[in-house]
Amino acid sequence: MGFGPEVLNKTLADFKNPQQEPGAERRLLLVFVLTFVVLMVFQPLLKKYMPQAPAAQPQNQHTSPQPVSTSPVTAASAASAPSPIRPVNTVSKQASTETETVIENDLYRITFTNRGAQVKSWILKKFDNDAQNGLLDLVNPVAAPKFGYPLSLWTYDENLRNRLNSALYVTSNEGHLSAPASVSFEYSDADVVVRKTFRFDHTYVLNVETSVVYNGADIFAAPAWPSGFGDQVAPPSYAAARIDYHNDASSERTALVFPSFVSRLAVKNISGDNTIKGPFEWAGTGDQYFTAIFIPQDPNTAAMVTFRKSLDVPAKPGSNETAKIDVLGAAVGDLHGPTTQRMYVGPKELAVLDAVSVPAIKNDTPDLRGIVDFGWWGILARPLFLWLKWTHNHIVSNWGWAIVLQTLIITIALLPLRITQMKSMLKMQRIAPQIKSIQEKYKKYSLRDPRKAAMNEEISALYKKEGVNPAGGCLPMIIQFPFLIAYYRMLGVALDLRHAHWLWIHDLSARDPYLLLPILMVVSMFAMQRMTPQAGMDPQQQKMMTWMMPLFMGFLFFNFAAGLNLYYAETNLISIAQQAIMNRTKIGREMREMMEKRARKKDK
Repeated sequence: MGFGPEVLNKTLADFKNPQQEPGAERRLLLVFVLTFVVLMVFQPLLKKYMPQAPAAQPQNQHTSPQPVSTSPVTAASAASAPSPIRPVNTVSKQASTETETVIENDLYRITFTNRGAQVKSWILKKFDNDAQNGLLDLVNPVAAPKFGYPLSLWTYDENLRNRLNSALYVTSNEGHLSAPASVSFEYSDADVVVRKTFRFDHTYVLNVETSVVYNGADIFAAPAWPSGFGDQVAPPSYAAARIDYHNDASSERTALVFPSFVSRLAVKNISGDNTIKGPFEWAGTGDQYFTAIFIPQDPNTAAMVTFRKSLDVPAKPGSNETAKIDVLGAAVGDLHGPTTQRMYVGPKELAVLDAVSVPAIKNDTPDLRGIVDFGWWGILARPLFLWLKWTHNHIVSNWGWAIVLQTLIITIALLPLRITQMKSMLKMQRIAPQIKSIQEKYKKYSLRDPRKAAMNEEISALYKKEGVNPAGGCLPMIIQFPFLIAYYRMLGVALDLRHAHWLWIHDLSARDPYLLLPILMVVSMFAMQRMTPQAGMDPQQQKMMTWMMPLFMGFLFFNFAAGLNLYYAETNLISIAQQAIMNRTKIGREMREMMEKRARKKDK
């Protein structure tokens, strides 16, 4: 037999969905951090061209490691464990014609063909697919005929693999079966004996048992999900594909998923026909909303083979232009031969995944919750989503209005910080002339002059004496960033928000088709900038920032999920109301008077 995995190194097609792109939440945070830094340093930069005003400073950055694929398993390692030598088969068992068997329950309708003993159709009854104008079929209609159907077998010997997946098997049951049910497929000829058994119940979980005896010996023949999913209809949806596995022996822990670590390999990190050895609690492939996960009975002897194949698909649904994308898949089986495992095929729905038990290693999380990738803000995104879902289930039955209610509560909860912000800004306004005097005193010294350090010491002493925190005015903005990024991540993975309607929005997880929410966000942000006094900022500088920041944020947000724009726009509207009230308080009036007084001095 010709063993040895073929390693394919292909370049990822440059198709990225802003809501699905790996690491996008880190870049979003970086954009906000950089924006914050620009705000802090903007005033000194403008001193060359505009009247001087006191300035402020700070900020930092964070990165996360990237996963690296594990080493492949060769034919020798795959067959290193001793397997029993059996007599060469002399009885042939195969069907004469192709037949179908349908397994159905309240959740799915699965159609098997005895050609290859594999699945032709895997329809989820509770989910629709706009591209298919009907119920969602998880079998990819474009990729599966080229790269293989679900529950086909993968072996290191390509010729044997083709034989196993094209032979006509003898099936134990034909026609229509209602779960709980089981179906077996058998095939044998002169040198190979194959048996595949599948058992179904009322859940998304099925039991899979497979064995292949070749030339009298058990070999590694892993059940596979080789060709992506049926909801992948455009390049961005293919770019959302992942290989997920939970492996306590792995060092490739890149995604913090509350409350455990999970290895998650993106498209660009997958090598075709590469083998990753266990132990695995679970392993498989998935896309943004659906997954096919294998749960080995013996995690210690399991291995996963990853697939990455190139395919031409329409650049957009209904378009005649094509684009080259990568299709991901995975096969999981026992390296020592016969494979017994469970398999979860269905939605990435938290309540459903939490109910699926797995053989926990080292007292780890005994369920599949890690499959839902809330990213490195998962410690906040997951509770936010659970709160949002509770609101939807118990208070309002629409996801859009649930977001509106949750945003209202969050914004009101941050009101004390806004009051603290105004107090801090007022103190900065009061000491602004003193800071300017200190800066004038040392302006004759260059930045490298040691005497320049004395200026910073005097300013710091003044801050301490007056009880001023230079960054206090930015605290609400800093506190709001994690909520914004957590919302961004939550909307990208929460299956419940897929195709969720609200007023004119048909899908809160996709962008606003009319861009009304991004426009509202820009207008409300412009109003906020106009109403909010800027501590230590010259009126001309403030006017420039009033236009620059909203336009920059609008450019950033116009292609983001409608739910995220709804959250941000509503936050701005509530903040406008809060600011209007605060501007009429004693502290608000004092700040306005100081600002107007400074403006009159500048005009003279």
